[in-house]
Amino acid sequence: MMSLRAELTIDHLGQRGEGVAHASGGPIFVPYAFPGERIVAEVDGDRGKLVEVLAQSPDRITPFCPHYGVCGGCAIQALAAPAYGAWKRDLLVEALTRVDLSPPIDALVDAHGAGRRRATFHARFDRDAIGSMRMDVGFMRARAHDIVDLDQCPVLAPEMAGALGAARAVARVLSPLLKPLDILVTATLDGLDVDTRGSGPLNFEISRHLIAVAERSDLARLSNHGDVIVERRAPLLAMGAARLAPPPGAFLQATLAGEEALAGLALEATSGARRIADLFAGVGTFALRLAARAEVHAVEAERLALLALERAAHNAPGARKVTTEVRDLMRRPLVAGELNAFDAVVFDPPRAGAQAQAEALAASTVPTVVAVSCNTQTFARDARILVDGGYVFERATPVDQFRHSPHLETVGVFRRPRVKTRQRRSLLG
Repeated sequence: MMSLRAELTIDHLGQRGEGVAHASGGPIFVPYAFPGERIVAEVDGDRGKLVEVLAQSPDRITPFCPHYGVCGGCAIQALAAPAYGAWKRDLLVEALTRVDLSPPIDALVDAHGAGRRRATFHARFDRDAIGSMRMDVGFMRARAHDIVDLDQCPVLAPEMAGALGAARAVARVLSPLLKPLDILVTATLDGLDVDTRGSGPLNFEISRHLIAVAERSDLARLSNHGDVIVERRAPLLAMGAARLAPPPGAFLQATLAGEEALAGLALEATSGARRIADLFAGVGTFALRLAARAEVHAVEAERLALLALERAAHNAPGARKVTTEVRDLMRRPLVAGELNAFDAVVFDPPRAGAQAQAEALAASTVPTVVAVSCNTQTFARDARILVDGGYVFERATPVDQFRHSPHLETVGVFRRPRVKTRQRRSLLG
């Protein structure tokens, strides 16, 4: 289908941050256009490419990154903060409205902090007919599969200042393999922690060159597919009173401010609980903080993540008892009989949500459930399950640690009414 040039008026922002215009054939989605703007776009089906802004929104501002509009990392930089914040909070409001839920929803929490402390850079290589090598290292191009070669990224935290240079140096060593690479860089208390994916097993010579890169770039640790090539210093992270050495490539919240905001909301909601289950616990974002005042049972499918959590909990001053269980909660969720031993449950699943675990919680007598999610749609689905199971949806808090993107974290607090709890316990004998 050929694209046609059309004049459009943008009605609102969509879930991915694109402007939405109404046309006779249905909605048209135009990235980088804002509500109230009259624009010219090249339209192909329901997608539009912004060509010109004829009447500009008063909320349009100058973007701060020279790569904005080309790099796919940020969906919105040119929208003033109040309008941006309203749109981000409305993502949660709309998702809950679709499942007929209307709990109290807090104001948007800005958790960008100092910026992103971890990023996955992509490296792609191309050799021409005469043997010259082209190497691009950066993020995916907006709505495309090729790479925008970057020299900077202003949404990264200061501790990530050397991340792009380190990723480029690692990619250069691996370039003869001509394989697409993902290079995960995490800022830790002791320097950058780098894990590469895509190269496959490495021979001695390449590993030797990578060790030299780690020395020159002063990396704390360098790994390939999770296997450590060199660890010059333990890459430690602070989680409450604990100091954690995560396994290579372990999942972490994108910003330190985001991690602290999410954990703080979980701590507040579970105040007074003596025994807490942390489901999809990862390396202990919640468990290591909750353990300061309660016994915690952490459940996670990744064994290495739990080993790191155990070590951190064992060495944390003042930590209560922490037990762990390797278990795939997607396939085998904790059932009501297991859940009823806890005063509170915190669960933070992947983007797909935790439907089976939510159904088990809905059948339990756990007094307090804290649901954490990075996907408003699956959060709403799981929240509906809990409410249908008798929980009161006390509040929801949107947390924005992915500033300038359509991604949003949510913390929901659910309480089992006390009379209902007594009734269920009597039924259980």
